[in-house]
Amino acid sequence: MDLEAVRTFSVIAETGQFQKAAVDLSVSQQAVSKRVAALERDLGVRLFTRTPHGAELTIDGQAFLPHARELLRAAERAAASVRIGHRPLRVDVISSRGAASGLLRGFHRAHPGIDLDVLMLLDIGAAVTAIRSGAIDASFRAVAAPGPPLPEDVASVRVLDEPLQLLTGPGHALAGAGSVTVAELAGHRIWMPGIVPGSEWAAYYDDLVAGFGLTIEATGPNFGSDALLDTIADTPALATFMGEHTRLIWPAGHGLRRVPVTDPTPVYPHSLLWHRDNPHPALATLRTYLASTATPHDAPGTWTPNWAVPPERAAPDHRGSGRG
Repeated sequence: MDLEAVRTFSVIAETGQFQKAAVDLSVSQQAVSKRVAALERDLGVRLFTRTPHGAELTIDGQAFLPHARELLRAAERAAASVRIGHRPLRVDVISSRGAASGLLRGFHRAHPGIDLDVLMLLDIGAAVTAIRSGAIDASFRAVAAPGPPLPEDVASVRVLDEPLQLLTGPGHALAGAGSVTVAELAGHRIWMPGIVPGSEWAAYYDDLVAGFGLTIEATGPNFGSDALLDTIADTPALATFMGEHTRLIWPAGHGLRRVPVTDPTPVYPHSLLWHRDNPHPALATLRTYLASTATPHDAPGTWTPNWAVPPERAAPDHRGSGRG
Protein backbone atom coordinates (compact mmCIF):
# COMPACT_ATOMS: atom_id res chain seq x y z
CA MET A 1 0.00 0.00 0.00
CA ASP A 2 1.35 3.40 -1.03
CA LEU A 3 1.97 5.47 2.11
CA GLU A 4 1.83 8.73 0.16
CA ALA A 5 -1.64 7.79 -1.06
CA VAL A 6 -2.69 6.96 2.50
CA ARG A 7 -1.26 10.29 3.71
CA THR A 8 -3.12 12.11 0.94
CA PHE A 9 -6.37 10.37 1.91
CA SER A 10 -5.86 11.41 5.53
CA VAL A 11 -5.23 15.07 4.63
CA ILE A 12 -8.32 15.20 2.42
CA ALA A 13 -10.38 13.72 5.25
CA GLU A 14 -9.11 16.49 7.55
CA THR A 15 -9.52 19.40 5.11
CA GLY A 16 -12.63 18.20 3.28
CA GLN A 17 -11.25 19.41 -0.05
CA PHE A 18 -8.96 17.94 -2.71
CA GLN A 19 -7.69 21.43 -3.59
CA LYS A 20 -6.82 22.31 0.02
CA ALA A 21 -5.08 18.93 0.44
CA ALA A 22 -3.00 19.64 -2.68
CA VAL A 23 -1.82 22.94 -1.17
CA ASP A 24 -0.98 21.32 2.18
CA LEU A 25 0.95 18.53 0.45
CA SER A 26 2.66 20.87 -2.04
CA VAL A 27 1.49 18.83 -5.04
CA SER A 28 -0.97 19.44 -7.86
CA GLN A 29 -4.67 18.72 -7.49
CA GLN A 30 -4.29 16.22 -10.33
CA ALA A 31 -1.66 14.33 -8.31
CA VAL A 32 -4.02 14.24 -5.33
CA SER A 33 -6.81 12.81 -7.47
CA LYS A 34 -4.50 10.15 -8.95
CA ARG A 35 -3.32 9.07 -5.51
CA VAL A 36 -6.87 8.68 -4.21
CA ALA A 37 -7.95 6.80 -7.33
CA ALA A 38 -5.02 4.40 -6.98
CA LEU A 39 -5.80 3.82 -3.30
CA GLU A 40 -9.46 3.16 -4.07
CA ARG A 41 -8.41 0.60 -6.71
CA ASP A 42 -6.13 -1.15 -4.18
CA LEU A 43 -8.89 -1.29 -1.57
CA GLY A 44 -11.74 -2.01 -3.99
CA VAL A 45 -14.01 0.65 -2.45
CA ARG A 46 -14.96 4.32 -2.87
CA LEU A 47 -13.47 6.50 -0.14
CA PHE A 48 -14.97 9.91 -0.98
CA THR A 49 -18.16 11.34 -2.43
CA ARG A 50 -17.75 14.61 -4.34
CA THR A 51 -20.10 17.42 -3.25
CA PRO A 52 -20.47 21.08 -4.29
CA HIS A 53 -18.58 22.00 -1.11
CA GLY A 54 -15.71 19.50 -1.43
CA ALA A 55 -15.35 15.83 -0.54
CA GLU A 56 -17.13 13.73 2.07
CA LEU A 57 -16.04 10.36 3.39
CA THR A 58 -18.12 7.38 2.34
CA ILE A 59 -19.01 4.73 4.91
CA ASP A 60 -15.97 2.77 3.75
CA GLY A 61 -13.84 5.91 3.99
CA GLN A 62 -15.00 6.46 7.56
CA ALA A 63 -14.11 2.86 8.42
CA PHE A 64 -10.67 3.18 6.82
CA LEU A 65 -9.70 6.54 8.36
CA PRO A 66 -8.60 5.44 11.89
CA HIS A 67 -6.55 2.61 10.40
CA ALA A 68 -4.96 4.98 7.90
CA ARG A 69 -3.93 7.32 10.71
CA GLU A 70 -2.48 4.44 12.72
CA LEU A 71 -0.60 3.23 9.63
CA LEU A 72 0.99 6.68 9.23
CA ARG A 73 1.91 6.82 12.92
CA ALA A 74 3.49 3.35 12.66
CA ALA A 75 5.50 4.45 9.62
CA GLU A 76 6.79 7.47 11.53
CA ARG A 77 7.76 5.32 14.51
CA ALA A 78 9.57 2.92 12.19
CA ALA A 79 11.52 5.76 10.57
CA ALA A 80 12.37 7.31 13.94
CA SER A 81 13.69 3.99 15.25
CA VAL A 82 16.59 4.11 12.79
CA ARG A 83 16.99 7.86 12.38
CA ILE A 84 20.49 8.89 13.46
CA GLY A 85 20.38 10.50 16.88
CA HIS A 86 16.93 9.14 17.65
CA ARG A 87 17.47 5.40 17.92
CA PRO A 88 19.27 3.85 20.91
CA LEU A 89 23.03 3.28 20.80
CA ARG A 90 23.51 -0.48 20.34
CA VAL A 91 26.54 -1.83 22.21
CA ASP A 92 27.78 -5.41 22.53
CA VAL A 93 29.32 -6.84 25.70
CA ILE A 94 30.34 -10.45 26.36
CA SER A 95 28.74 -10.69 29.80
CA SER A 96 26.29 -8.71 31.87
CA ARG A 97 28.52 -9.26 34.95
CA GLY A 98 31.85 -8.30 33.41
CA ALA A 99 33.98 -5.17 33.32
CA ALA A 100 32.58 -3.93 30.00
CA SER A 101 29.06 -4.00 31.41
CA GLY A 102 30.33 -1.95 34.36
CA LEU A 103 31.80 0.62 31.96
CA LEU A 104 28.44 0.91 30.21
CA ARG A 105 26.61 1.35 33.53
CA GLY A 106 28.99 4.16 34.38
CA PHE A 107 28.34 5.75 30.99
CA HIS A 108 24.59 5.50 31.52
CA ARG A 109 24.88 7.18 34.92
CA ALA A 110 26.94 9.99 33.38
CA HIS A 111 24.60 10.37 30.37
CA PRO A 112 21.13 9.19 31.46
CA GLY A 113 19.49 10.89 28.48
CA ILE A 114 21.16 8.55 25.97
CA ASP A 115 19.15 5.42 25.21
CA LEU A 116 21.15 2.19 25.17
CA ASP A 117 20.46 -1.26 23.74
CA VAL A 118 22.89 -3.75 25.30
CA LEU A 119 23.51 -6.97 23.36
CA MET A 120 25.69 -9.99 24.09
CA LEU A 121 27.46 -11.61 21.14
CA LEU A 122 29.77 -14.46 22.10
CA ASP A 123 32.10 -14.45 19.11
CA ILE A 124 34.34 -11.56 18.00
CA GLY A 125 33.71 -12.50 14.36
CA ALA A 126 29.98 -12.06 14.88
CA ALA A 127 30.63 -8.73 16.62
CA VAL A 128 32.78 -7.40 13.76
CA THR A 129 30.19 -8.52 11.20
CA ALA A 130 27.44 -6.77 13.19
CA ILE A 131 29.53 -3.58 13.39
CA ARG A 132 30.13 -3.57 9.63
CA SER A 133 26.47 -4.22 8.82
CA GLY A 134 25.22 -1.54 11.22
CA ALA A 135 23.40 -4.06 13.42
CA ILE A 136 25.40 -2.74 16.39
CA ASP A 137 27.31 0.49 16.93
CA ALA A 138 30.16 -0.75 19.12
CA SER A 139 31.56 -3.81 20.88
CA PHE A 140 33.85 -4.36 23.85
CA ARG A 141 36.52 -6.93 22.91
CA ALA A 142 40.12 -7.88 23.44
CA VAL A 143 41.64 -7.53 19.99
CA ALA A 144 43.92 -10.52 19.62
CA ALA A 145 46.44 -12.08 17.31
CA PRO A 146 46.84 -14.75 16.12
CA GLY A 147 43.62 -14.37 14.26
CA PRO A 148 42.43 -12.31 11.33
CA PRO A 149 43.20 -8.58 11.59
CA LEU A 150 40.37 -6.13 11.93
CA PRO A 151 38.94 -4.89 8.63
CA GLU A 152 40.15 -1.43 7.65
CA ASP A 153 36.71 0.09 8.27
CA VAL A 154 36.63 -1.12 11.90
CA ALA A 155 38.54 0.95 14.47
CA SER A 156 39.50 0.05 18.02
CA VAL A 157 40.95 1.67 21.10
CA ARG A 158 42.02 0.12 24.40
CA VAL A 159 39.80 1.36 27.22
CA LEU A 160 40.54 -0.76 30.31
CA ASP A 161 43.24 -3.07 31.63
CA GLU A 162 41.48 -5.33 34.13
CA PRO A 163 43.67 -7.16 36.70
CA LEU A 164 43.07 -10.88 37.10
CA GLN A 165 42.39 -12.39 40.50
CA LEU A 166 42.53 -15.98 41.67
CA LEU A 167 39.23 -17.30 43.02
CA THR A 168 39.49 -20.23 45.43
CA GLY A 169 37.35 -22.20 47.83
CA PRO A 170 38.07 -22.14 51.58
CA GLY A 171 40.02 -25.41 51.45
CA HIS A 172 42.44 -24.39 48.70
CA ALA A 173 46.14 -24.15 49.58
CA LEU A 174 46.22 -20.46 48.57
CA ALA A 175 42.90 -19.45 50.16
CA GLY A 176 44.55 -17.66 53.08
CA ALA A 177 47.07 -15.70 51.02
CA GLY A 178 46.83 -11.91 50.91
CA SER A 179 48.20 -12.10 47.36
CA VAL A 180 49.90 -14.67 45.17
CA THR A 181 52.62 -14.31 42.56
CA VAL A 182 52.24 -15.74 39.10
CA ALA A 183 55.18 -18.08 39.82
CA GLU A 184 53.36 -19.49 42.86
CA LEU A 185 50.46 -20.54 40.63
CA ALA A 186 52.62 -23.04 38.76
CA GLY A 187 51.49 -26.56 39.62
CA HIS A 188 48.00 -25.49 40.73
CA ARG A 189 44.98 -26.51 38.65
CA ILE A 190 43.10 -23.49 37.33
CA TRP A 191 39.72 -24.53 35.97
CA MET A 192 38.02 -22.35 33.36
CA PRO A 193 35.26 -24.23 31.51
CA GLY A 194 33.75 -22.47 28.54
CA ILE A 195 36.93 -21.16 26.88
CA VAL A 196 36.00 -21.17 23.19
CA PRO A 197 38.87 -22.15 20.86
CA GLY A 198 39.74 -19.26 18.55
CA SER A 199 38.14 -16.63 20.78
CA GLU A 200 40.06 -13.60 21.96
CA TRP A 201 40.03 -14.78 25.57
CA ALA A 202 41.34 -18.21 24.50
CA ALA A 203 44.30 -16.45 22.86
CA TYR A 204 44.85 -14.46 26.03
CA TYR A 205 45.00 -17.52 28.30
CA ASP A 206 47.15 -19.41 25.79
CA ASP A 207 49.72 -16.62 26.09
CA LEU A 208 49.42 -16.64 29.88
CA VAL A 209 50.06 -20.38 29.99
CA ALA A 210 53.01 -20.12 27.60
CA GLY A 211 54.55 -17.21 29.47
CA PHE A 212 54.37 -18.58 33.00
CA GLY A 213 53.98 -22.35 32.74
CA LEU A 214 50.51 -22.41 34.28
CA THR A 215 47.98 -25.23 34.09
CA ILE A 216 44.59 -24.05 32.83
CA GLU A 217 41.91 -26.69 32.33
CA ALA A 218 38.93 -25.95 30.12
CA THR A 219 37.42 -29.43 30.40
CA GLY A 220 33.79 -30.19 31.08
CA PRO A 221 30.59 -28.46 30.01
CA ASN A 222 30.03 -24.83 30.90
CA PHE A 223 26.94 -24.72 33.12
CA GLY A 224 27.38 -21.03 33.91
CA SER A 225 28.91 -19.00 36.71
CA ASP A 226 26.75 -20.47 39.51
CA ALA A 227 27.88 -24.02 38.75
CA LEU A 228 31.50 -22.84 38.46
CA LEU A 229 31.34 -21.18 41.87
CA ASP A 230 29.73 -24.26 43.43
CA THR A 231 32.53 -26.48 42.11
CA ILE A 232 35.33 -24.13 43.18
CA ALA A 233 33.85 -23.87 46.67
CA ASP A 234 33.64 -27.66 47.07
CA THR A 235 36.93 -28.68 45.40
CA PRO A 236 40.14 -27.73 47.25
CA ALA A 237 42.30 -28.77 44.29
CA LEU A 238 40.69 -26.28 41.89
CA ALA A 239 40.84 -22.51 41.50
CA THR A 240 39.76 -20.19 38.70
CA PHE A 241 40.62 -16.75 37.33
CA MET A 242 38.22 -13.83 37.64
CA GLY A 243 38.50 -10.24 36.53
CA GLU A 244 38.82 -7.70 39.33
CA HIS A 245 35.72 -5.87 38.06
CA THR A 246 33.58 -8.98 37.54
CA ARG A 247 30.49 -8.82 39.74
CA LEU A 248 29.39 -12.19 41.12
CA ILE A 249 27.32 -13.13 44.15
CA TRP A 250 27.61 -16.49 45.92
CA PRO A 251 26.11 -18.02 49.07
CA ALA A 252 27.88 -17.03 52.28
CA GLY A 253 28.53 -20.69 53.06
CA HIS A 254 30.75 -21.05 49.99
CA GLY A 255 33.56 -19.17 51.72
CA LEU A 256 35.13 -18.19 48.40
CA ARG A 257 38.30 -16.03 48.37
CA ARG A 258 39.40 -13.49 45.77
CA VAL A 259 43.21 -13.36 45.86
CA PRO A 260 45.13 -10.65 43.94
CA VAL A 261 47.79 -11.95 41.54
CA THR A 262 51.11 -10.06 41.51
CA ASP A 263 54.69 -10.03 40.23
CA PRO A 264 53.52 -9.33 37.57
CA THR A 265 49.76 -8.72 37.69
CA PRO A 266 48.11 -10.19 34.56
CA VAL A 267 45.66 -7.67 33.13
CA TYR A 268 42.97 -8.33 30.53
CA PRO A 269 42.98 -5.61 27.84
CA HIS A 270 39.46 -4.49 26.98
CA SER A 271 39.05 -2.50 23.75
CA LEU A 272 36.12 -0.70 22.15
CA LEU A 273 35.45 -1.52 18.48
CA TRP A 274 33.31 0.57 16.12
CA HIS A 275 32.84 1.34 12.43
CA ARG A 276 34.92 4.30 11.30
CA ASP A 277 31.98 5.79 9.36
CA ASN A 278 29.31 5.32 12.05
CA PRO A 279 27.64 8.74 12.45
CA HIS A 280 25.62 8.04 15.62
CA PRO A 281 26.29 11.07 17.86
CA ALA A 282 26.11 9.00 21.05
CA LEU A 283 29.02 6.86 19.83
CA ALA A 284 31.33 9.87 19.99
CA THR A 285 29.99 10.63 23.47
CA LEU A 286 30.73 7.05 24.57
CA ARG A 287 34.27 7.22 23.23
CA THR A 288 34.89 10.54 24.98
CA TYR A 289 33.57 9.12 28.25
CA LEU A 290 35.77 6.03 28.03
CA ALA A 291 38.81 8.18 27.26
CA SER A 292 38.12 10.25 30.37
CA THR A 293 37.87 7.18 32.61
CA ALA A 294 40.74 5.16 31.14
CA THR A 295 43.87 4.53 33.19
CA PRO A 296 47.41 4.34 31.76
CA HIS A 297 48.09 1.03 30.04
CA ASP A 298 51.05 -1.32 30.42
CA ALA A 299 51.80 -0.02 33.90
CA PRO A 300 54.96 -1.28 35.62
CA GLY A 301 54.38 -4.60 37.36
CA THR A 302 51.61 -5.74 35.01
CA TRP A 303 51.51 -8.27 32.19
CA THR A 304 49.55 -8.26 28.97
CA PRO A 305 49.95 -10.71 26.09
CA ASN A 306 52.28 -9.81 23.27
CA TRP A 307 49.34 -8.89 21.05
CA ALA A 308 48.02 -6.26 23.48
CA VAL A 309 49.00 -2.92 21.99
CA PRO A 310 49.35 0.52 23.63
CA PRO A 311 46.61 3.09 22.90
CA GLU A 312 48.67 5.05 20.38
CA ARG A 313 48.59 2.06 18.01
CA ALA A 314 44.81 2.48 17.73
CA ALA A 315 45.16 5.82 15.94
CA PRO A 316 43.69 6.11 12.42
CA ASP A 317 47.18 5.96 10.89
CA HIS A 318 47.37 2.25 11.77
CA ARG A 319 44.25 0.93 10.11
CA GLY A 320 43.91 -2.79 9.72
CA SER A 321 46.67 -3.71 12.15
CA GLY A 322 44.23 -5.94 14.02
CA ARG A 323 45.91 -4.97 17.29
CA GLY A 324 43.39 -2.73 19.15
